[in-house]
Amino acid sequence: MPTGVLEKLFDSTARIKIIRLFLLNSDTLFAPKDISRRCKVLPVVARREISLLKKIDFIKQKTESIDDLIKLKNGKIKNKKKKIQGLRLNGFFPFLRPLKNLVLNAAPIDRTKILKSFKSAGRMKLIILSGIFIQSDESRVDLLLVGDAIKKGILERILRNMEAEIGKELSYSVFGTKDFLYRFGMYDRFVHDILDYPHEEILNRLDI
Repeated sequence: MPTGVLEKLFDSTARIKIIRLFLLNSDTLFAPKDISRRCKVLPVVARREISLLKKIDFIKQKTESIDDLIKLKNGKIKNKKKKIQGLRLNGFFPFLRPLKNLVLNAAPIDRTKILKSFKSAGRMKLIILSGIFIQSDESRVDLLLVGDAIKKGILERILRNMEAEIGKELSYSVFGTKDFLYRFGMYDRFVHDILDYPHEEILNRLDI
C-alpha cells in the first residue's frame, strides 16, 4: 500500500473508527449524521474525515431509491419510491482486501479495558467475547454477560461506546447468575452453543 495513502488512512483515531464502520457495514448507505452518531465523533470531525476518505476513493456518494409507504386520506396505503443520498464503501477501492485484513484482524478494544468497563455495570461473574472479537462468523453472539445488580443504563452506555470503537452493532446477551446457571444445568441450546463454539473468557467466577 503506497505510503501516501497509508498515512492518510491511519493518522486519526476518528478516521479509523469511520473506516471500521464502512468495512463492517459494506452494504449500508450512511448519512453523514449517522456516521457521526455511530462513531461518536463530532459532526465537524466526521465531515472532515468523510471528505478525505472520499478524496482517496475509499467511499462513494450514492443515491438510492427506497420504498416509502404513504397513508392516503381514504385509508389506503400507497407505495411510493423515495430517493435518499448517502455514503457507501467503494467495493473497488484498490487496497480494500489488505486494509480489511489489517483493520479487522487487530483487536478492536483492549481486553483489560473491556473488563474494567463492565465491572462498573454490576457484579459481573462471567464475561465471554465471541463473534466480532475473535473474527468468527459462526458465533451466536458477540458478547455474553452474566452478573447481578446490573445497572441497565450504565451497561447500555458501555455497549454504545464499544460499538463506536468497533464500528458494528454488537449482538449480546445478559443473564442474571441464577438464571444462567439454571440454563447451563438444563443444557440450554443457546447457552451451550456459545460455550461450545470458539470464544474468549475475560472473566469467569462461576467455575464452569
